[in-house]
Amino acid sequence: MNYRIENIAPVLSVKDMKMSLHFYVDILGFTNANWGDDNFTSINRDKSGIYLCKGGQGNPGTWIWVGFDGDIFLFYSELKGKGVIIKMPPTNFSWAMEMHVQDPDGHILRFGTDPNYNEPFADRTTKAN
Repeated sequence: MNYRIENIAPVLSVKDMKMSLHFYVDILGFTNANWGDDNFTSINRDKSGIYLCKGGQGNPGTWIWVGFDGDIFLFYSELKGKGVIIKMPPTNFSWAMEMHVQDPDGHILRFGTDPNYNEPFADRTTKAN
């Protein structure tokens, strides 16, 4: 194949752009695009982004994998302290140490970092609440 994929960015359906921006920008540290408006915008952090769309695009309940490099237990504590809905606390799987976080619109962000190979792995059937 003679092409290169430059970027993949999901589009999430939101009900209240202000509430969603508070979650993604103020709590998770994303930056809102300067061209965004109350109906459509892009939020970005490091070299990744997500589009937020009020109304016509995306479906409620989308799941997104967010791989990161950091202390997932510290991140978990920070999010709990901010009242974020944690659907699954950090759990050690063979593919990642993973935590599930719910955004204001019911989308699930699967934050994952390197697994802990010195601890047993959770059963693959472990699911978010």
